[in-house]
Amino acid sequence: MYNGLVHAHSGLRWIAIFLLIFAIVKFFSGKAGAKSFSPRDKKTALFSMIVLHLQLVLGLVLYFMGNFPALMKERGMGDAYARFYGMEHILMMVIAIALITFGYSSAKRMSIDAKKFSRLAYTYLVGFIIIMAAIPWPFRKALEAAWF
Repeated sequence: MYNGLVHAHSGLRWIAIFLLIFAIVKFFSGKAGAKSFSPRDKKTALFSMIVLHLQLVLGLVLYFMGNFPALMKERGMGDAYARFYGMEHILMMVIAIALITFGYSSAKRMSIDAKKFSRLAYTYLVGFIIIMAAIPWPFRKALEAAWF
């Protein structure tokens, strides 16, 4: 079961990345083009946020099933693998998802469309940058990660 959840979490990452890129481009183009904020724009923001929240739930399940807190305690902060998975990855992802959720929630209450686009564009962009920095990419040899 654990292995299946790892593959689901890793595969869903690509959907989350695609949706975030699509949303960011859409929000910046809406901001630049002075368009009206349509229900389709709201759905784009919502679906991106839902996929990220699903990723967070899967990640939290994996975090506690994999016993990463105990691994970090055993190996210590000097071990890159234990530090990354035990603290850095989860902390950065929670911050990024909280920022994106804040952006969505605050934009929902705004009445001016340009401000909605602006809030969504910048919070989703900063969240995306944090997420990209926190993904265990395969070229980071100490993390023993794969592309899928």
